[in-house]
Amino acid sequence: MKKDIILAGVGGQGILSIATVIGEAALNEGLYLKQAEVHGMSQRGGDVQSNLRISSDPIASDLIAKGGADLIISLEPMEALRYVEYLKPDGWIVTSSAPFINIPNYPDLDELKRHVESFKNHVMLDVESLAKEAGAPAQAANMVLLGAAIPMLGIDHDKMIEGVKRVFARKGDEVVAKNVAAVEAGYANGIKL
Repeated sequence: MKKDIILAGVGGQGILSIATVIGEAALNEGLYLKQAEVHGMSQRGGDVQSNLRISSDPIASDLIAKGGADLIISLEPMEALRYVEYLKPDGWIVTSSAPFINIPNYPDLDELKRHVESFKNHVMLDVESLAKEAGAPAQAANMVLLGAAIPMLGIDHDKMIEGVKRVFARKGDEVVAKNVAAVEAGYANGIKL
């Protein structure tokens, strides 16, 4: 098993929390893990990107080559498209449909959505709405996105839920329950492979 994942978004959206949960679940499955983070201007709403590599065999490098990513998980549609040159031809894009407009010349949203939809393998969800419907705060949108990506990750659903529980345990049972509900909402509304 080997998955190369690019996580992308804007500072403060929870990209690194997604990486932490995936990493926790991967380690729980006995997989190897390498991660490289590029924070950009994360505290000012700048782009945040992380390379996450998981494998059943040892991993030499923490960086993903162009054309080598199995999956792009992005909390922002423009940020998903920023990294498509890294995606394998049969790779997946799992992204939020809602933009984080933090620049004056933000591209046309309909055009962005059409571009994402031009990829055969894509999932695009309104993750903030799904989080709220699940009884979780909008800040749990990242966990909705994670849930939608579970089928493409190659990690057992239950191991991913256990990873969420372990990562958020120090914040209390209510926070754990809301994050689990958000993951389940994304999983239920995503694509089953």
